[in-house]
Amino acid sequence: QVQLVESGGGVVHPGGSLRLSCAASGFTLDDYAIAWFRQAPGKEREGISCISSSDGPVPWAEESMKGRFTISTDNAKNTVYLQITSAKPEDTAAYYCAADVGCHILVAAAWEHWGQGTQVTVSS
Repeated sequence: QVQLVESGGGVVHPGGSLRLSCAASGFTLDDYAIAWFRQAPGKEREGISCISSSDGPVPWAEESMKGRFTISTDNAKNTVYLQITSAKPEDTAAYYCAADVGCHILVAAAWEHWGQGTQVTVSS
């Protein structure tokens, strides 16, 4: 079975950095695209970035996130990372990774496989 487990969330000060991990099992990263989403209370789930063996990194994020969020993979560990730098309070959200066939899927609800999420709180 395809499974995704996020980790690495926690509390970070504004301007700080955090790296989230998405450990995949039941498939290899060569076979699926992996994307990061986030959702704050009362807000829609928004895509951050996607990566696949064919597309490489595909940035989705709005301008407030571009340049501060970097997606990467460690194929040996079958893990996808999201590096957050210069964290802002508005980055506070539950962060999810998802897997599907390709980064062309731009609607969050269309993504097939999801992890349970990891909470990131940016606060002084």
